[in-house]
Amino acid sequence: MRADQSGARQGTALVSVDERGLLKFSPLFDWTRETVQAYVAAQQIPVNRLHARGFVSIGCAPCTRAIAPGEPERAGRWWWEGDDKKECGLHTRNEGPPAVGSRS
Repeated sequence: MRADQSGARQGTALVSVDERGLLKFSPLFDWTRETVQAYVAAQQIPVNRLHARGFVSIGCAPCTRAIAPGEPERAGRWWWEGDDKKECGLHTRNEGPPAVGSRS
C-alpha cells in the first residue's frame, strides 16, 4: 500500500498492526505512483498489460474498471462505495487466520 493512493491510506506506515493483530509491512508506503513507474521502467519489471488500458488498480473482474483521465488511482475499484474507504473486505473480516492447508 502507498499513502498517496487514497484518503483512507494517508496514514499508511512502513510497519503497522491491523485490527486482528496482523503485522503489515508496506515497503512502498512513501512512494508516489510516478516513483513506482520510474523504478519499474529502470529495472525493466514486467507490467500487466491492463495498466496500459486504464486499469491502474487491478482486482477481480466485477470489482475493477478502467479509470478515466484525471480520476484518482483507486477510482476503478469498488466504484459503487464511498470514497472514505475502498477495500475488498478480505482485510476486514474478523474470522482469524485460515486453517493450515485451507484455500480460503
